[in-house]
Formats: sequence, C-alpha cells, structure tokens
Amino acid sequence: MFTFATKVEYERIINLHYIPMKKYLIMCAAMAVAVSFTSCKSSESAYKKAYEKAQAAEAANSGYVTENSNETIIEEVPTVPVVEKPYTETVNTYEEQIPERRENYSLVDGAGLKAYSVVVGSFGVKANADRLQQSLRNSGYNAQIVRTANNLYRVVAATSDSRSDVLNSRNRLRSSYADAWILTK
Repeated sequence: MFTFATKVEYERIINLHYIPMKKYLIMCAAMAVAVSFTSCKSSESAYKKAYEKAQAAEAANSGYVTENSNETIIEEVPTVPVVEKPYTETVNTYEEQIPERRENYSLVDGAGLKAYSVVVGSFGVKANADRLQQSLRNSGYNAQIVRTANNLYRVVAATSDSRSDVLNSRNRLRSSYADAWILTK
C-alpha cells in the first residue's frame, strides 16, 4: 500500500494520471469522428463523379441533353440507302409448321395405324388407357392403343394416310383434349 505525506500530494498524483487519460479519450473520439466524416465524403463524391461521367457518356452517344449540360448536342444521323431485293423466301403453310413425333411402337388394341395418327393421351398404366379408349369409342371415334419403347400406352383417336385429314381431326379433338398431338410411323 502507498503512503502519502499529505492530501495535496495525493491529489497531485491522481490529477497527473487523470488529466492525460481524459485528454487521450477526447482525442480518440475526435479522431474517430473525423475519420468517419471523411470516409463518407470520399465515397459520395466518387459515386457522384461516376454518375456524372456515365450521364456525359450517355449524352454523347445518344445526342440528348442532360440535366447538367447547358448546351444542346446535335448529331447527324447517317442515312443508309434502302436497297430493294426480290423476296425469295417461301412461307411455310400452317400444316407444315405443326410438329410431329416419330416413335417406335407396337399395336396393343385396334385395327392398325396408318401413316399419321392423333394421340390424345399417354399412360403408364394400361387400365387408364383402356378407359380413355372406351370413352372415345362411345363418342364415335375408332380409338386404338399402342405401346412405346419406354412402356407408355398411347391412346390414338384418329389415324389416316392423309396429313391434312389428321390435322383436321387433331383440331377437332383439341376442344376436348388440349394436348392432342400427331404421331408418325
């Protein structure tokens, strides 16, 4: 334990340690505030400069007046003469644009498929395909079932050698079977 001769000596020693520490704290706080204000200011100014530079570049490329510019920039737009060429590309008809699928299959139930067929359903379980086939037969279609190489049962509602006949059948069937598509041999 320390012993002091007088109370005055004790207070002098305390003040010697307290005053520099208080000054040190104030200086650190002032430096922290100064650093925080200067770091924010530099990033804001850098952002502002980049924004103004981008606006100037855009104005130079487009020929428009920016908010900060006092003068109008007018650019001559080069004119390119129009060269007329004869139209040689043929437009495909509607029938040619409809996609078809070509698959390997075997007939499971029905009289046999022709070159083009309309498929209205695909099932992994044969009983489901049988139900749809019966429903189509009740509606007047000659429905048939084929089995694909990946074990799916496809229900065919119409079949024909004429692509246009099959397209007409598919369009009629799409009112009830939105996903109807064309299968070819």
